[in-house]
Amino acid sequence: MSTFFSRPVLMIAGLTFVLSTAQAAPAFSAVEQGNYAVDPNHTQVVFSVLHLGFTNYSGFFSNASGTLALDPAQPEASRLSVSIPTDSVLTPSTKLTNELKTSEWLDVAHYPKAEFVSSKITPTGTDTADIEGQFTLHGITQPLTLHARFIGAGQNPMNKTYTVGFQATGELKRSAYGIKTYEPLVADKVLLSIAGAFEKAK
Repeated sequence: MSTFFSRPVLMIAGLTFVLSTAQAAPAFSAVEQGNYAVDPNHTQVVFSVLHLGFTNYSGFFSNASGTLALDPAQPEASRLSVSIPTDSVLTPSTKLTNELKTSEWLDVAHYPKAEFVSSKITPTGTDTADIEGQFTLHGITQPLTLHARFIGAGQNPMNKTYTVGFQATGELKRSAYGIKTYEPLVADKVLLSIAGAFEKAK
């Protein structure tokens, strides 16, 4: 056994396996209470939509900003507000990425950001919760529920900042936000998968 970037490495039959040294995540109830800010470098919003009935095609948004007032002892008292620049949209196709920014789709020139603001948080388990709120996209605000799961928390070994992370899922109909291009060839329902990292305010 040797080390690779300060992590244990196991050699078996000529193959190299990097062994994880991460500790188990603490219980959500043990997470530090306080005010957090979105870590834009480690937060992603992935969207997926059925394309031509053949594939679930995905892209993502980045560079999010926002705040989380977190109370693990009373999760229902927590509050979340997140803003996402719409021009951060990215897909595997440069042509499609540019098209999504036009007035036929996101119209980023007139609607430069999408926003989610929580209105109610309901715990559904020891590390899960439903987050109800208002989501604004393309200048239209509609109710949206996110199903969130606590991933982990602790001091970031890189910048020494206490960080908490969640995974959330949800779905919406793009037509409800006035985006109807290529329906029904491109499905109306959009699935969301969100990796959210939050750094505690110092």
